[in-house]
Amino acid sequence: MKVISCIKPVPDPASRLIINEAKTWIKDQELTFVASEADNYALEEALRLKEKHGGEVVVLSLGGEEVARVLRSGLAMGADRAIHLLDPKFKGSDEFAAAAALARALQKDGSADLVPAGVQSDGLGTGMTGTMMAEFLGWAHATVVVGVEVQPDNKSLRAQRELEGGINETVELTLPAVLTIQFGINHPRYASLKGIMAAKKKEFKAWSAADLELPDNAIGRAGATYDVTEVLFPERKSRVEIISGTPEEAAANLVEKLRKEAKVI
Repeated sequence: MKVISCIKPVPDPASRLIINEAKTWIKDQELTFVASEADNYALEEALRLKEKHGGEVVVLSLGGEEVARVLRSGLAMGADRAIHLLDPKFKGSDEFAAAAALARALQKDGSADLVPAGVQSDGLGTGMTGTMMAEFLGWAHATVVVGVEVQPDNKSLRAQRELEGGINETVELTLPAVLTIQFGINHPRYASLKGIMAAKKKEFKAWSAADLELPDNAIGRAGATYDVTEVLFPERKSRVEIISGTPEEAAANLVEKLRKEAKVI
């Protein structure tokens, strides 16, 4: 069974974020990047499927030099090889352009049975890239997956999806398929020292836009379906006021403020 796990690099949550001069994104030149949290759950699910059914796990990502560290971390966790989509032309990709490039890489690598990805990234959090990949590939897909049972001999799987209101549903899909994996489906493993050393010897490919035979108008900012006009931090509009006095006085003062200032009573 061949599983290709998609990983998106995002700034380390401990990083201090600064908006760039154009106010279109953050300054990311000196940030440390890690795998988006949900993608770690997706990779762990891929590794467990390999342990149960055999085969190989490939980690795939798109981005600049910061991606290499994230992919090598995936190799250290147990993935067998890595594919890095590396090209300045990919810069500025939105979910649509990224999904198009990732789908083309999946087709180029060939014969994948399953592609798990995180339900959403810690960066944009739109949760759209996985479903767009499935559409580009023409594959079945399921979102917000909290359980996976694969029947390789039947080329099918059963996926348990999390719905609203504490309700789950089970769907059956024909392989190949794309799954977006929900947070908490498993407990992602840590890379061992042995895994870190072994990762240095594993296959690591870098593919450009030319390798994928993608036209310039389909990738990066040219292939994006929207433009970011401004990025800003939320304004702090709330304030706290301590009401002093006896309980009776404080209660009367509170009621007065709720009536005249907040106008909620």
